[in-house]
Amino acid sequence: MNAVSEIFSGTIPPWVMRFVKQTGRGINRFNMISENDRVLMGISGGKDSLALAFSLALRKRWLPIEYELHAVHINWIEHPVTEAQLAALRDFFSIINVSFESVDVKMFPGSFNENFNCYLCSRNRKRVLFDIAESRGFTKIALGHHLDDVVETTMINLCFRGRFTTMLPVQEFFKGKLHIIRPMCEVRESAVSRLSDNLEFPVCKSPCPYNETNIRSRVKPIISNLSHIDKLTREHIYNAFWNEKDDFNLLTDD
Repeated sequence: MNAVSEIFSGTIPPWVMRFVKQTGRGINRFNMISENDRVLMGISGGKDSLALAFSLALRKRWLPIEYELHAVHINWIEHPVTEAQLAALRDFFSIINVSFESVDVKMFPGSFNENFNCYLCSRNRKRVLFDIAESRGFTKIALGHHLDDVVETTMINLCFRGRFTTMLPVQEFFKGKLHIIRPMCEVRESAVSRLSDNLEFPVCKSPCPYNETNIRSRVKPIISNLSHIDKLTREHIYNAFWNEKDDFNLLTDD
């Protein structure tokens, strides 16, 4: 993690600055973070959540507003990360100056009645984050979903559920007491991968038993193939949901 340490103690390379500004574009467009907000970041240990934490922490250094960041790592009891991996995560968050904790949670709680799918897994993760946020006074939960996640969700809902809905950049819960925000909603997954690979993030995401067979993994290559016809396919799908809103500036690959 020498590269991360060098960035936080010295000059920020232009390509890294570009990534952070792309994240900031989504934050500003949807008014995700305001003065004195307390933001809880959901950390899986994967490249996406680490890129989220990195960009929010780096961006915070030059913003004229003050807000709090706290990272919560969900460590599935059935598929835990190793002590060495957990130590690497702690080092990473120490370098970027963000408080960090890891909580052990059952991936298959008894309430699931031995049923399990991607929806239940996501709901379980959110439940843990909601409980922590409520008990400690956090008003926003930041998740590491990127542009590709939003586009894939849009296509899944359209093609398999008959609904033109998407993964919202800002999602309200409990009558506005809590909001989920997705700061990287306008950043491509390829940019996230480049950041993670070049800066050698300590990626240690728990293995998913449905990683290769879920609908999302089957939709992803379809969108990739469409992008060979038009390189802005992802942006077009993303914009399709918003193009009737007068106050929304269409996303382009700038």
